[in-house]
Amino acid sequence: MGEGLVKRRKVSRDAVAKEGHAAGKVPKVMKDKKVKVVEEGQEDVEEEQGDDKDCDSESGSKAAAKLVPDTAGPSEVAPVKSFKELGVMGSLCEACESLGYKNPTSIQVESIPVALEGKDLIGLAETGSGKTAAFAIPILQALWDNPTGLFACILAPTRELAFQISEQFEALGGGIGVRCAVIVGGMDMMTQSVALGKKPHILVATPGRLLDHLENTKGFSLRNLKYLVMDEADRLLDMDFGPILDKILKVIPKTRRTYLFSATMTSKVEKLQRASLSSPVRISVSSKYSTVSTLIQKFLFIPFKHKDTYLVYLMNEFAGQTIIIFCRTVQETSRLAILLRHLGFKAVPLNGQMSQSARLGALNKFKSGSRNILVATDVAARGLDIPSVDCVINHDLAQDSKTYIHRVGRTARAGRSGRSISLVTQYDVELFLRIEAALGKKIPEFDVREEDVLIFSERVGEAQREASKQLREEKEKKGGRREGRSGGVGSKGKGKRRRDDMDREEE
Repeated sequence: MGEGLVKRRKVSRDAVAKEGHAAGKVPKVMKDKKVKVVEEGQEDVEEEQGDDKDCDSESGSKAAAKLVPDTAGPSEVAPVKSFKELGVMGSLCEACESLGYKNPTSIQVESIPVALEGKDLIGLAETGSGKTAAFAIPILQALWDNPTGLFACILAPTRELAFQISEQFEALGGGIGVRCAVIVGGMDMMTQSVALGKKPHILVATPGRLLDHLENTKGFSLRNLKYLVMDEADRLLDMDFGPILDKILKVIPKTRRTYLFSATMTSKVEKLQRASLSSPVRISVSSKYSTVSTLIQKFLFIPFKHKDTYLVYLMNEFAGQTIIIFCRTVQETSRLAILLRHLGFKAVPLNGQMSQSARLGALNKFKSGSRNILVATDVAARGLDIPSVDCVINHDLAQDSKTYIHRVGRTARAGRSGRSISLVTQYDVELFLRIEAALGKKIPEFDVREEDVLIFSERVGEAQREASKQLREEKEKKGGRREGRSGGVGSKGKGKRRRDDMDREEE
């Protein structure tokens, strides 16, 4: 290795800031909020700001930012010793204890008593704060008093989150014999129809597949539904589920309890809650952009050409730990997984282009510990609760602050500690400064000597060539199969365009 490459290079925050100022955009810093419980009569609409405006397809309609009357001052949450003090019944308290829920989290302290009073609820809290248990416990307690089939329906934006919510309901409600069904795309419709015919107590679904069954499955309806939950509501609307949600809301009872949970409040979510909730109580236990206090966030300012080398250095430093690496595209997840496996790391990819069984298989390998590195697109950024994740690495920086918050929220969950490291290249400076401004704080730099990193450059170069070769071979095999089936180059081109479209969906 030439001496010219191995130069000690320490980039200070001033250098990063200088490049950001040169780009001409450093947004304002938002201040954190304290815990608030706001009745629907008091408006508390947050205006979408900064990068989230760019992500909102209805950028023309902004929620008006209004001051919330605060006559009693900010409500401070008193220490709560147990779930019993919140009014939770004995068997559910025992279930919480067996699952390791020692004390209720802030969102649970605020929302469970309100939900047990039978009120509609809007819950805003940072990811990893225990939102699922906050709506599961009141629903299970109400189910104990009135055990009927199709008692509650929970809508989730992704298939993985739907399975996870179902697991949590079954874990909490195991003592009272709760039955759950998961209805998501990518699975057999007939098998799901049979499951629905058994009238499970709790139905967890993605909106598209639920609407398919409401329209096409004979004998299935939600006319007796008592509870509707929209989890990760902002993501549901970002994924253009709005029209589907409107159709679902038309065919379910108007006399029901509705819970809307989200990590962020946007103008779209504001419109949805006005259309579907009745005099809700709004509970906010975080600012619009916040991460949990037990999360250690760092960044590395590096040259783009050495990005993979720095990633391999970090994998070596955190060897044996459970790590999620986030990438921007489907192809990048496959490339990095092959690269890391070639270097001896146990990596598995996860992206939206994989079949549902392959996605669940990758997650199960990661959860069971047979693979300790998950290389994923943002399909894994929302809702996945894997308690043992030690570190999140942003190989490609998130395109907006909301996504960044959800990515790093995969670690440091439920009071545990965790760390996140973002690889920031010369092309990401402005984006990184926008994320820092939205968080309202400076992220410290991860201390590393470049000489130590570049030791890996030769082996990483070999692995990069091997990964490119393997991807090329796989692409040719798929192209050959498509051409063989349809007998033309046009089919091959069409298949390539479809792959590119799916790549863009994952971006």
